[in-house]
Amino acid sequence: MEAALNRALALDPDTRAALPALDGRRIALHLAPPPLALEIRVDGESLRVGPPDAAQAPDLGVRASLGALLRQLPPLRDAAAPPVGQLRIEGDAELARRLQILAQRFDPDWQRPFVAVFGEVLGVQVAKAVAAALRQAQGAGRQFAQMAAEYVTEESRDVVARAELDAFHDDVDALRDDVERLAAKLARLRRARGLDA
Repeated sequence: MEAALNRALALDPDTRAALPALDGRRIALHLAPPPLALEIRVDGESLRVGPPDAAQAPDLGVRASLGALLRQLPPLRDAAAPPVGQLRIEGDAELARRLQILAQRFDPDWQRPFVAVFGEVLGVQVAKAVAAALRQAQGAGRQFAQMAAEYVTEESRDVVARAELDAFHDDVDALRDDVERLAAKLARLRRARGLDA
């Protein structure tokens, strides 16, 4: 993971140049599920990943589900989508703000590795083809997910649709209110009957 993070940083010189200002700062990351804890420490222009240090509190702690964390990554972030899972942040608010700005400005040159391997002309073309294939795969994946969701809610009826579930909850709430009113009315009748006797 450390190598992957540092390779991604190498593709964006601006972000890498901003890291020394955060030298020595530590971010603890706790995921559930799957249960995973790690610490990311800024070391000059690179990141070090290891187990969390229980003896020393991190500068910033993040507790999240894997889905919530992935949804925060720029390529997967959808501003219109509701938040998925939980994301809890505690610690240095200024550090959190600076990291958020760095993440928003992170703009890696994805063509660089292809140019290094295939050369200036072919590398750019290969990078564009890979980017187009990834966009197409993402669109196909989204379409497949929509079709699968529609199939299990509408065709096979293995999963209840959101509107039906909401209507069921409303019916349960109405029934509960009716039962409470009936119980109160019965209690009044019993008290009144007890007074007559």
